[in-house]
Amino acid sequence: MSKINIVLYEPEIAENVGSTMRTCFLTNSKLHIIEPTGFIFDHRFLARSSANTHKHCEYELYDDWQSFCQKNENGKFFYLTRYGNKPISDFDLKEVKEDIFFIFGRESTGIPKDILIDNIDNCFRIPMVTEGRSLNISNCVAIVVYEGLRQYDYLDLCKFETQKGKDYLKK
Repeated sequence: MSKINIVLYEPEIAENVGSTMRTCFLTNSKLHIIEPTGFIFDHRFLARSSANTHKHCEYELYDDWQSFCQKNENGKFFYLTRYGNKPISDFDLKEVKEDIFFIFGRESTGIPKDILIDNIDNCFRIPMVTEGRSLNISNCVAIVVYEGLRQYDYLDLCKFETQKGKDYLKK
């Protein structure tokens, strides 16, 4: 069973990082942030959008792309890009033995072209109308993480409500 990791390549908007931290916490995924960021990385700017889950999110900061690659060289990388030619659901993630890293680019420019060209076989896109350019990055993270989790039958995540009970809606 592979661990799911989310990688934000030089994110520019604190609220998107906060929202991604919330998704990572709730899905037991690790977040990797490649600097520089387009904002001061401070918990004050992440609290609201993360619903205060930023305190519980497992994350790691990297100085640059090379540092990230060196530290995670044994992982399997998948790259979200609007130039990808297949959806993430076309990949059989259960066949992956290494930790899985879903990589998302800057909000304004995405992942650099040279990185994508070198990894074209592992590039994917989220299908959308032809007139559309992109979804919000934190929405993309949620879509992709849950597709990965679906393929693993949601690993050890709880499939029912626990605070009010599994039978809350029963009469």
